[in-house]
Amino acid sequence: MSYDDHLDRALDETPDIEGSGDRFQVPEVEVRQEGNVTVFENFQATIDQLGREADHVMKFVQNELGTSASIDERGRLRLTGDFRQARVQDAIEEYAEAYVRCPECGLPDTNIVREGGAELLQCDACGARSSTGS
Repeated sequence: MSYDDHLDRALDETPDIEGSGDRFQVPEVEVRQEGNVTVFENFQATIDQLGREADHVMKFVQNELGTSASIDERGRLRLTGDFRQARVQDAIEEYAEAYVRCPECGLPDTNIVREGGAELLQCDACGARSSTGS
């Protein structure tokens, strides 16, 4: 068998992994108004599912929404201002695209690493490394 025959055979026998990113779903946010503050009730569960640090997610959401925020003693994110659920959901989905999903293979098996002062997204599944844009 030639190299090309071996390669064709290997490709034919390799399982198709397309769509394997479906195992990761961006969590649905739960928000409620409390005076002039929007409370992101399931913030702790969301960051647990995203696998990222609370401060990192909080800073991203603050920047996206143009507001200040803090994490209370119960792990909820308190955003100054009136924000609808859809707007907070969009911010979390943008975070997942920028800091969780690998831009090469689409899988969520990534870590944020610092290298030379730059923040990189490193994929454990395919080995890709890419800039996070921060």
